[in-house]
Amino acid sequence: MEYKNLTQSEIGILVEAGCKSEDWSRVKTTAPETLKYIRNVRFSGDVLFGRFDAAFTLPGGLQKHSGLRDVTLHNVTVGDNTLVENITDYIANYNIGSDCYIENVDLIYTDGQCRFGNGIEVAVLNETGGREVRIYDRLSAQTAYILAMYRHQPEVISALDRMIEDYAASVENERGTIGDRVKIRNTKVIHGVRIGDCANISGTSRLRNGSINSNASAPVRVGHGVIADDFIISSGAKVEDNTMLTRCFIGQCCTLGHGYSASDSLFFSNCQGENGEACAIFAGPFTVTHHKSTLLIAGMFSFMNAGSGSNQSNHMYKLGPIHQGILERGAKTSSDSYILWPSRIGAFSLVMGRHVTHSDTSNLPFSYLIEQQNSTFLVPGVNLRSVGTIRDAQKWPRRDARKDPDRLDCINYNLLSPFTIQKMLKGIKLLRNLQYSSGELSDVYAYHSTKIRNSSLRNGIRFYETAITKFLGNSIIKKLENLPSGASDEELREALKPTVEAGTGNWVDISGMIAPKALVDSLLAKVASGEVASIEDVREAFADMHSHYYEYEWTWAYGEYKDFFGVDMETITKADVIDIVCKWKEAVIGLDRQLYEDARKEFSLAAMTGFGADGSKIEKEQDFEQVRGDFESNSFVTAVLDHIRVKEALGDELISRLSH
Repeated sequence: MEYKNLTQSEIGILVEAGCKSEDWSRVKTTAPETLKYIRNVRFSGDVLFGRFDAAFTLPGGLQKHSGLRDVTLHNVTVGDNTLVENITDYIANYNIGSDCYIENVDLIYTDGQCRFGNGIEVAVLNETGGREVRIYDRLSAQTAYILAMYRHQPEVISALDRMIEDYAASVENERGTIGDRVKIRNTKVIHGVRIGDCANISGTSRLRNGSINSNASAPVRVGHGVIADDFIISSGAKVEDNTMLTRCFIGQCCTLGHGYSASDSLFFSNCQGENGEACAIFAGPFTVTHHKSTLLIAGMFSFMNAGSGSNQSNHMYKLGPIHQGILERGAKTSSDSYILWPSRIGAFSLVMGRHVTHSDTSNLPFSYLIEQQNSTFLVPGVNLRSVGTIRDAQKWPRRDARKDPDRLDCINYNLLSPFTIQKMLKGIKLLRNLQYSSGELSDVYAYHSTKIRNSSLRNGIRFYETAITKFLGNSIIKKLENLPSGASDEELREALKPTVEAGTGNWVDISGMIAPKALVDSLLAKVASGEVASIEDVREAFADMHSHYYEYEWTWAYGEYKDFFGVDMETITKADVIDIVCKWKEAVIGLDRQLYEDARKEFSLAAMTGFGADGSKIEKEQDFEQVRGDFESNSFVTAVLDHIRVKEALGDELISRLSH
């Protein structure tokens, strides 16, 4: 683009329109013929601008032509067909793109060298420090997890910090950027903020030292009353309605609004925060909190829903707010729940009531933690038969709102995986050990500051065995889906052999991504040694690991059949597979039947309380049916019945193929 100096006659046109400059030689344009759309502008420093041909049509039909009106510009570049109008103070040290609409703003400026939020340290989990995560534009949940939780590997942390520092230095600039097709209206102060294409900033109070990584595929919206300092907002996110952020990373397609307040916190893909507060939290994908009375503090969460009044304490009035806690993936809190950190709650568990005993139930997933008479009672595995758990697992993939083709976070939605199944295997072992050490006739067993009733313990073992049978059955059926009818035992064994060696041993949940720990450790060793040298290479390595999940999953499952079913995969026969499939059918159908009965509770007479308020029992049932529908036609109920039929047919088909 070639900028031209203004001629004396062109300068005269601008002066007549109320424009001023101490040095007109530093004011240049590409299209002198559109100078008529410039009025009451004070030019300072180097100011470059393009042509003004287009007009904007506003809601209601009002049209405004692009141009520069009533503004002071200092060291600013303005693209084609942009409108900048009614700037109360000035715009300084900014490159503004094309087709932008900037109106009624107090002040936009960059002062000195700026990194736009990159490299800011967020004191996550421990408010007093020690787990700081340096944020940057392309931070993923997985990289942040390593930075926060792998402090036992200082060489890795130092290497990652150096990489992030290098990235932050690469974006450092004395001029801010406003991309193409950006709208900024009725906003007060924007100081040192880099704004991506198609962002919409309206009514915002203050944005300071940050990046808004908007793009055409996934625009960002920042709305009324928002105050944000030292921040990064990723593509597709919405931050609105008096939200206040201090030292925060907002991931892709997160939504924060209704006066939400957060400091020193990380929010990754598809999180939602409304009304409440967050302090020093690590909110993995799909962490949701909607209520004014809810405080999330010093905790790590993912796939989590916080009930109203949920609260945690990280301060026992001794050494300060140094405590932290973990709710593993899928854990929920009910209304008015309370947890005294440090505690660790197992995956897909439900916390009800107040808990002050520092529980660790990580090896007992899918459980209830219930407060009774100031004690924490644990009900292992019961959430496996809960309709709510299955419904959550189905809704998360549907609610992934990311439209940006460049997805930063790796997310695995599987309810049953090597991560949760290995926990169940440990859970069965520890429950049986409790039974053995305390006696099978004990009324209550003590485990990690919790109490487990005898019936709950026995049911927990049964729930876990059913879920493990379901998972291992699913795995072998999937592996044999292309095995031809009449295949020999040798062909069967060949089809079952793993295609990769990786996958054995322990698995971990790296904030939404499930992977073998050995592979994660291998990657981190390469980071520490310098073999993986850039922060983008780290993210891509996690993405590659995530893409091979099912291959690693089968390698892990392959090694579990001998211990669980007593079947050696090296000598397995078709008869053995048929036996496993029969057990799998029983487990799947049995679990689905329990889900069916759990769903039925939502259609009981007790659930109809408040319906047909002024009528008879028949009118109550009719009113309920008009609002909620009838049980048999409910979409979830029909899905469960369909699942039973499909799985039964799938098992029968494999048995038929193997029986030839």
